[in-house]
Amino acid sequence: MKTYSAKASEIEKKWIVIDAEGVVVGRLASFIANRLRGKHKPTYTPHLDCGDHVIVINAGKVQFTGKKYDDKRYYRHTGHPGGIKETSPKRILEGRFPERVLELAVKRMIPAGPLGRRQMTHLHIYSGADHPHEAQQPEKIDFAAQNRKNVRIA
Repeated sequence: MKTYSAKASEIEKKWIVIDAEGVVVGRLASFIANRLRGKHKPTYTPHLDCGDHVIVINAGKVQFTGKKYDDKRYYRHTGHPGGIKETSPKRILEGRFPERVLELAVKRMIPAGPLGRRQMTHLHIYSGADHPHEAQQPEKIDFAAQNRKNVRIA
């Protein structure tokens, strides 16, 4: 019995929509990362981009568990000596680009390299309820209803 390895011409990509309102960030990011990589498919091939296109709406309304909303820190470096910068999810979510919290979480779950960068281009995050991808006829996935832990009850 030989191990099946998909060819690039055999890969079928679907479009899915996920509503992120009230959903826990880490759980949603893990689900999205698996979809982007294609690990949910029986034809998964590690060296090919066999994942789906993922559209996330209401990304500005995601939730954190515990005290992470205030206490968690994101670090980046400017490249200059002493150029470490830090911010919190609270500042990002209340700022101009709230979808970056979810984007950072997913990006850190995708492998670094050319294939991971290509897979990240298939992630479309919108902070509002509208998206411009209706022509692709995306399938709606109710992530919040899959497990009671996926939604934070305040």
